[in-house]
Amino acid sequence: MKILVTGCAGFIGWQVSKLLLERGDEVVGIDNMNTYYDVRLKEWRLEDLSSQKNFIFYRTDVEDLDSLRQIFRKHSFDAVINQSARAGVRYSIENPWIYIRTNVQGTLNILELMKEFNVPKLVLASTSSLYAGQPLPFKEDLPVNTPISPYSASKKSAEVLAYTYHHLYQIDVTVLRYFTVYGPAGRPDMSPFRFIYWTLKGEPITLFGDGNQSRDFTYITDIALGTVEALKPLGYEVINLGNSKPHKLRELIHLIEELTGKEVQILYKDFHKADMKDTWADIQKAEKLLGWKPQTDLREGIEKTVRWFMDNWNWLKNLRL
Repeated sequence: MKILVTGCAGFIGWQVSKLLLERGDEVVGIDNMNTYYDVRLKEWRLEDLSSQKNFIFYRTDVEDLDSLRQIFRKHSFDAVINQSARAGVRYSIENPWIYIRTNVQGTLNILELMKEFNVPKLVLASTSSLYAGQPLPFKEDLPVNTPISPYSASKKSAEVLAYTYHHLYQIDVTVLRYFTVYGPAGRPDMSPFRFIYWTLKGEPITLFGDGNQSRDFTYITDIALGTVEALKPLGYEVINLGNSKPHKLRELIHLIEELTGKEVQILYKDFHKADMKDTWADIQKAEKLLGWKPQTDLREGIEKTVRWFMDNWNWLKNLRL
């Protein structure tokens, strides 16, 4: 297959692209290499992809319709995996406009070009943040109509647009709602990365709340495998990809202490009202439709992540968080 992966230098986009290349697909990747977090992480991931054959990279933005059209005109795609997104709940409150431009307008641009160039399949990255206020464990048929941040509102909008284009133009769409993805070369605005980084630096970690909130931490390789499985034709489906075994943040902190051999110092701050108290994925649908189950428990995943930090500490220690 020849697949367009947007956001290919992002955390999930990188691993998805890598998996596609390893199985023999051609990947055209695009990324705007923005500075939401330290671009050296994106450059590291991109360098990892660029060393492989059958990978073509364009530095452009999903908000740029004309630039995207040139790429669609040049390549005949079998599918698009849209990993391009502005992520992060708290920053979306500070700058909601950029989330609408990338997550909503960018998705619309992709859908329009898929219609124009007859690309049959879209896999759309979405988020567990949509389930705020819903009963645990989160099932895909819950009414996710009350997002509590501009980020989650923008992702809900993208899902709705994708359904519209499925209905009007028969584009096959699989929406994947990811649950707290972590692992080597992860996003530095998320707790596993930040906690390990601060601990290795000997600095206190910042913890919003008392640490009793729980997250369904899901290892990056499992997420990439589920995403690639979602390329199969399904009509229109929304599917959770999560570990389905939530852990409290306090458990994560203790695990980091054990695996780094360093004591974690904690700077407590008030719980943020845009954050969710707990997340927990019901993954029965993923098992049924994709034949997918997570294979990596939290201990193994954090151990691999800490090892990556150690192996790359010479440049990571100067990273801007």
